[in-house]
Amino acid sequence: MQWCSGLGRIDIVSATVTMSRFRPAPRKGHLHHVKRIYSFLRNFKKGSIKFDTAVPDYSEFEADRPQWGHRYHGATEDIPDDAPEPKGKPVRSTTYVDENLLHDFVTGRSCTGILHLLNKTVLDYFCKRQNTVATATYGSELVAAQIGVDQIIDIRYTLRMLGVPLDGPAWMFGDNLAVVNSSTVPSGKLAKRADILNWHRVRESQAIGFVNFCYIKGTENPADILTKHTSVTNWYHVMKNLLDWRGNQNETDDFTEFERECLNSGE
Repeated sequence: MQWCSGLGRIDIVSATVTMSRFRPAPRKGHLHHVKRIYSFLRNFKKGSIKFDTAVPDYSEFEADRPQWGHRYHGATEDIPDDAPEPKGKPVRSTTYVDENLLHDFVTGRSCTGILHLLNKTVLDYFCKRQNTVATATYGSELVAAQIGVDQIIDIRYTLRMLGVPLDGPAWMFGDNLAVVNSSTVPSGKLAKRADILNWHRVRESQAIGFVNFCYIKGTENPADILTKHTSVTNWYHVMKNLLDWRGNQNETDDFTEFERECLNSGE
């Protein structure tokens, strides 16, 4: 299962990470859940990452940047001086962040899921339990946004050192409106002092201008598949634009029939 996840089957990453925690001491029922994951791979065995070089259109999210005034005055993006000259077509990076509060009933820790795309192709993904225990969705969502910003900084640095031209700032999407508003509005307030470092980290990226943090509905967030165990109906809705199914015409017809049965039954 880890091998399949490394090859790009991002739709089983959350289940694989969950079951991997019980490898040292498996309990009754764990093997049954593992068999269900393999049954899923058997039914969708031709899945692979879809390569789409088209630049995504985010014109509906375009808005005037607010004036941050003296906040984070003098902060700039760290651009390497020894980067090669960019060549080729510009690429636009997109990041989706999500979390699942109380993902682990044993420790109470939440799970962070992050999905990175270049244009419309999956570049990298991240699924891991958070190091701290959050008592509210806001705090765990803010942790996920902070991790997403740090990974965006790393990706932008790597692309620049490879000579890849960047099409403006990175786009980051989350499905928690409170986190997005408090991170993107200069007058936003923070309720809990424990979240202050993550809060300033995300807000600083907005003030500098190398990240556009926007809100989307949870049903439209593909990072949701990295944090929650969903039905085939929800899984297909978010994965159809990211994964492709290879095979001959007969296999495609078989999959379409199976897909239709899953969507009709909702299982």
